[in-house]
Amino acid sequence: MTPSTCWTAESGTGEELLLLHPGGTDSAAMRELAEHLTGYHQVVLDRPGHGRSADVDGDWSFAMMADAVAEVLHRHPTRTHVVGWSDGAIVGLYLALRRPELVRSLVFGGAVFHHSGWRPGVLDGEPPEFMREAYGAVSPDGVQHWDDVVQKARELHLREPDLTVADLHGVSIPVLIVVGDDDQVQWGHLIEMLEALPDGELAVLPRATHGAIVEKPALLAKLIREFHHGDRDDGVAPLRRRA
Repeated sequence: MTPSTCWTAESGTGEELLLLHPGGTDSAAMRELAEHLTGYHQVVLDRPGHGRSADVDGDWSFAMMADAVAEVLHRHPTRTHVVGWSDGAIVGLYLALRRPELVRSLVFGGAVFHHSGWRPGVLDGEPPEFMREAYGAVSPDGVQHWDDVVQKARELHLREPDLTVADLHGVSIPVLIVVGDDDQVQWGHLIEMLEALPDGELAVLPRATHGAIVEKPALLAKLIREFHHGDRDDGVAPLRRRA
C-alpha cells in the first residue's frame, strides 16, 4: 500500500478536536455534530478512498487509515481529542494504540473493536445509491471508482478490526464508548470493551440508531463536552472503578 495525503479542513479556536467520519461517506457526515461542538479547533478529513481523498493501491486496513490520520495530526502542536463514528471510531482506536502521543482522548461511537462484534447481517447488502452519488460528486477518482471502494470496504470488514481484549488493556487514554439504543453493535461486545479499557465510560443514546450523529447531534455533543471538561470523579459508590 502506498502512502496517501488526506484532504483536510480546519476551523475554530480552542482545544484540538479531530472528527473521523463513518465508512462509505466523508467528512460531511460529521457536519451536524461539528456545528454543536463550537469552542474547539476542529480538524476534519477525508480518509483515503473517501470523499475528496484519492484511493490508494492495494487493500485497505484500519492500521493504514490510522497512519494516514497520524500524518495529519503530527503537524499539530498538542495532543488531540478524537471523535469517531463507526469506521471512524475504529480508525481512532487504532490511532490511539499506534500513536498514543498524538491522542488526548477518544469518543468511540457506534463501532466494534473486533469484527465479530457487529450484529448479524448489518454489513450485508449494497450501499444505497445516494452514497454513490455523493462519492462521485467530490472524489478525484470519479464515480466509476465507487464499485472498487465498496469492494475494498467489504473485504476490510470481513477481516477487521481484529483487536483483542489484551490490546484494549494497552489503551492509555480516556475512552467514551457511545451507541444508540438501537445500534448495530452487540451489547455483550460493548460490555467486554468497557470492562477491558483501563479508563473507559459507556453512554447509550435513547431512541437512536447507527445514524445517531444526525439523529441526536445536540445530545451527543453534550456528552462529548462533559467527557472532555466535566467532573470525572468515580461517584459515591464505585464498583468497576474501585481501586
